[in-house]
Amino acid sequence: MSDEDLCFASASRLREWIARKDVSPVEVTRAVLARIETLDPRLNAFATLTADAAMAAAREAEAAVARRDPLGALHGVPVTVKDLVVTAGVPTEFGSHTRKGYVPAEDSPLVTRLKAAGAVPLGKTTTSEYGWKGVSESPLTGITSNPWKLGYNAGASSAGAGAAAAAGYGPLHQGSDGAGSIRMPAHFSGVFGLKPTYGRVPCWPVANNDQVTHMGPLTRTVLDSAMMLKAMAGPHHWDHTSLEAEPADYPARCADGIAGLRVAYSPDLGHARVDPDVAALVADAAGVFEELGANVEEAAPPFGPDGPELIRFFWAAHVLRYAHFLPEWEDRMDPGLVACIRDAERYSAGEYVNMRQRKLDYVFSAHRWFDDWDLLLTPAVSVAAFPADRLQPPHWPRHDWDWTVWAEFSYPFNFSGDPAASVPCGFTEDGLPVGLQVVGKRFADLTVLRASAAFEAVRPWADKRPPIA
Repeated sequence: MSDEDLCFASASRLREWIARKDVSPVEVTRAVLARIETLDPRLNAFATLTADAAMAAAREAEAAVARRDPLGALHGVPVTVKDLVVTAGVPTEFGSHTRKGYVPAEDSPLVTRLKAAGAVPLGKTTTSEYGWKGVSESPLTGITSNPWKLGYNAGASSAGAGAAAAAGYGPLHQGSDGAGSIRMPAHFSGVFGLKPTYGRVPCWPVANNDQVTHMGPLTRTVLDSAMMLKAMAGPHHWDHTSLEAEPADYPARCADGIAGLRVAYSPDLGHARVDPDVAALVADAAGVFEELGANVEEAAPPFGPDGPELIRFFWAAHVLRYAHFLPEWEDRMDPGLVACIRDAERYSAGEYVNMRQRKLDYVFSAHRWFDDWDLLLTPAVSVAAFPADRLQPPHWPRHDWDWTVWAEFSYPFNFSGDPAASVPCGFTEDGLPVGLQVVGKRFADLTVLRASAAFEAVRPWADKRPPIA
């Protein structure tokens, strides 16, 4: 087997091969690190690469196999962690000069769990500054390129994770999602991204943004995401918002199928602009669910049109938590983030409380609507990748900070906490990936995985490798 094939191999296969001694963790990790060394000067998906520590972990994993120790579910499989998640002894810089050189003393619980499952951490993937925008650029690390077109947006704050997954930097990549930052990179880079139900994977430190940040996987296959989710999920007392329930056996059940499910398809959530090439691919993908045995109807969720005003208010309001950096750091911060902070400085506490009631009503409307449906299908994003030095595509209206105009499909389900995934569903004429969003009821993570796996079985994508490969 070639090194490239090892780098693109799924976690499920690597775990089997490692247990059978067909390949060793050292062999896999060495191949992935060599690939990163070759490609990342162009891709720029890593904020910090911990090659020596990765090789040490791989050697220990290999020794465990030789000793016939019990092996974890991800034993010897490479994994990356986003640079918004704290890691003991490894820099966590949040894509910002304001945190350059910060080295935490403790791991976030999800990192502890990935290590306990036997995964081999490779380092930290890039993020926009504090994860504030849907474009793969930060003042600290620069542009992270889309593997399908260098210099183009790899999408949102988990861009490094999505680009790494697409480029064959191993199979498992952790992301976080506050308004689409798992699903948007998955859409732009042509991989699978799952935002689980809010609280399914503990988030620590708990984000100060009204409980919208979800932790989840970006992978090349649905089964790999199911494996990674099972390893990370479950309650943790450090996160008082984490769900009490232990994870289901997602890997064992994600191939159960979706016959008989009630599926709504909404091309625009009743209000969103979508580029025609994206719309056509998503519409075609939605039709596949009929072939899979689901009952599909086009629908217009009534809560959709209220979303834009809410996201523009709350996105700005919550970045006020970075306002204290401005006196010292403004000239080294992302100009769009600064503009967003300045825009929010005019809000009053009374306005915030009143808008939050509107948001709570919006969330209830979404949950009530799901009483009649098992799944909702929409575009993951309104546009395909565009130049990463812009906040908006060239053919969309310009704004100093508002990137959400082309991402109207993701944030509603951060507000509601529902599970949602971006599933690769085709390519534009320019060869850029497009994602179908699959949304489930709150707590129905397994239903989303089942639907994604059923689609993957008839429209597979993991064999497609981007030009940078």
